[in-house]
Amino acid sequence: MERAIRYSRKREAILTQIQGTSCHPSAEWVYKQLRPLHPDLSLGTVYRNLAFFRERGLVRSVGVVQGQERFDAITTPHSHFVCNCCGTVLDLPDVHPERGLERTVSTQYGFAVERCELTFYGLCPNCTDQQNLKEETLS
Repeated sequence: MERAIRYSRKREAILTQIQGTSCHPSAEWVYKQLRPLHPDLSLGTVYRNLAFFRERGLVRSVGVVQGQERFDAITTPHSHFVCNCCGTVLDLPDVHPERGLERTVSTQYGFAVERCELTFYGLCPNCTDQQNLKEETLS
């Protein structure tokens, strides 16, 4: 028998903070945003609640970017772009992996594929521009 989930203002604030941003925040980012409003909030509380939300499907992990796990409140299937320079994570809602890819992998390898995530890595436009400026300066 599962215990009832206790209501917590901090838990609600953490989820609201993640749902209110498109920056794919880390636990540290959420903590820094909420600390002024909740002075007794700990980083451990943020981590525990993110794990709680992930287990319940309210957020998903985008992966580790520049040493920090990043989270997304949009849990419907979509792809991401990660900038290797500045660490920006962007949603690519119109980019989906080939629809038959899950079936192909299931058939070829015998896996029971539940979902497929696609992430692109490279330089965002801002970092590309900065890199081009550096190259022009050096030329």
